Amino acid sequence: MSENNDKLKVIKELIDELNRYSYEYYVLDSASISDKEYDKKYDELVKLEKETNIVMPYSPTQRVGDVTLSEFKKYTHKGRLWSLDKSQSLEGIREWDTRNRRILEEYNSTHEDKLPKLKYVLTKKFDGLTVNCTYDENGVLIKAATRGTGVVGEDITAQAKTIKTLPLKIDNDYTIEVHGEAIMTRTAFEEYNKKSETTLKNLRNGAAGALRNLNVKETAKRNLSAFFYDVGYNEGPSFKTYIEMMDFIREMGLPIDDYIKVCETVEEIEKELKFIESIRSNLDYDIDGVVIAVDDIATRDLLGYTVKFPKWAIAYKFEAEEVTTRLLDVEWNVGRSGRVTPTALLEPVELAGVTVKRATLNNMDDIHRKGVRIGCDVFVRRSNDVIPEIMGVVEQTIENSREIEAPTSCPYCGSELVQEGVHYFCDNTLSCKPQMVKSIVHFGSREAMNIAGFSEKTAEQLFEKLQIKSIADLYRIVKDDLLGLDKFAEKKAQNLIDAIENSKNCDLPSFIYSLGIPNVGKKTATDLVKTFKTLNNIQKAKEEELIAVPDIGGIVAKSILEFFKEEKIISSINELLELGVKPYYEEEEVSESPLSGKTVVVTGTLKNYTRTGIKEKLESLGAKVSGSVSKKTDYLLAGEAAGSKHDKALELGVRIINEEEFEEILRN
Repeated sequence: MSENNDKLKVIKELIDELNRYSYEYYVLDSASISDKEYDKKYDELVKLEKETNIVMPYSPTQRVGDVTLSEFKKYTHKGRLWSLDKSQSLEGIREWDTRNRRILEEYNSTHEDKLPKLKYVLTKKFDGLTVNCTYDENGVLIKAATRGTGVVGEDITAQAKTIKTLPLKIDNDYTIEVHGEAIMTRTAFEEYNKKSETTLKNLRNGAAGALRNLNVKETAKRNLSAFFYDVGYNEGPSFKTYIEMMDFIREMGLPIDDYIKVCETVEEIEKELKFIESIRSNLDYDIDGVVIAVDDIATRDLLGYTVKFPKWAIAYKFEAEEVTTRLLDVEWNVGRSGRVTPTALLEPVELAGVTVKRATLNNMDDIHRKGVRIGCDVFVRRSNDVIPEIMGVVEQTIENSREIEAPTSCPYCGSELVQEGVHYFCDNTLSCKPQMVKSIVHFGSREAMNIAGFSEKTAEQLFEKLQIKSIADLYRIVKDDLLGLDKFAEKKAQNLIDAIENSKNCDLPSFIYSLGIPNVGKKTATDLVKTFKTLNNIQKAKEEELIAVPDIGGIVAKSILEFFKEEKIISSINELLELGVKPYYEEEEVSESPLSGKTVVVTGTLKNYTRTGIKEKLESLGAKVSGSVSKKTDYLLAGEAAGSKHDKALELGVRIINEEEFEEILRN
């Protein structure tokens, strides 16, 4: 008996320890133990659970059950889950605010116990699946359910436990229900689609399908996340404000989103709506709006409810980022590297305020995985790219469609295409117009060699009429050659000759960028030059040296290595140098400042700096810019919507400064 008691004690200690490590890793993004050490403790727990046949409901071993359920059971929520009233215009928000103010003023004019002036709390409206999690008086997660009718949902406890950020036990001694939204991140979505035979259409379907899958192992494969935003049922002390409620949710270890903003006027709300919409496409998850809720709970009680929704909250809805339309045909285009890629030609459709007629299809492997065919209806999604992307097909429209066939020859020059992996390439780099024109335009662009007045139309004329077949040929052009081109008179011809000549004296980062190394943008080119100082050193750099450069990973390092292995590229670079191109590098002078030698982490949105701009500013002041907060961090520079890094800094006692304090440090 004593031995079993000892083992039970160890089991409980291991569970608490492992759950704490999971919270640090998945919620705080700050691991305090290696994966190997975690696995060792986890295996020890599994062994003890088998030996004793004791399995706690909040044990991390219960996150992924090897089980297929026979059906979903109904669950009656302890507190109702309400829907939200919606508005797609600022005018609708203004009318809602006016009504709230009128009711509050009428109450305060007739009551001695005045309610505070209106404050609204803004949070993102996540596009996933609502989950209602019940924790008992021991703090143990005993139930997770879907919204359902708002009164009765479906029991998805086993599925919800696969969400690694969801705590299975919290430090609380009374029963509560916490509402959240289960989501699938873009990262998880892409990883899943790489490995799965059947691809997911979109993030929302990925999350909803996972939680409504009776095979819990399949749910686990989706690697879902969740954000929590409301205590819907509470047997403990009442909350006075929504902010207090959100603080409680955070303290319980439930994941909440970084963005929580308090506004007092419609003008302030309008500014925040514009901000969230501006960052929407850069998020790793889907949102379809912003929730605006009254902060004071007593004021909420005064405003009350309709039959369907609370009067004290409203959702501002953004325009849809995904639509369906018909795929009419596929066009094949040749890029600067010679890669031949498919572009979908669509029946015109409105998406996010613009008319969409084209969408990217990536490659033939992507087409086959998604089952895309000409003539079928497709899901089109707005993304960070210039044109939207096709995510999948509407199954019932496939019947009268036809397959997309890969070309065998270049659509521009007719050369036979070469297949490398999932991509097709035209090797005719000298005579294939799109390749040469795009290479010339990139070489002469502002961030590259900065050849003023160098347009795509000019590049096309140089290719067609002057037989420019390499970048080096640009430096062999004479003024008389240009006078024969369309719209090139004496002055314009001389200006272009001068601009080409002036470009010979260029800084090394611009020259590296101009070469068109795959996956190497201007920032990476600049980082390479700061590290290696000379063109020769960059050309000879080894993989481990490249990976040691900040923000360069294995893929970028491989691209650089393979680029400089090409004999024709080395020959082209040498030819440019022989023609008088002289890339130079001057090390930036690091000014002495109070931040010299200090480690600084930046979080949130700054008013006067972009993320790249503040990094460059800090480095010019001699500071080391880090991506994560640790005991070695000297300052956390926190802008708006600062998140978990802010909490971590508080925990470690790191000095937190805002933008005004940062400027004050510089002035002193």
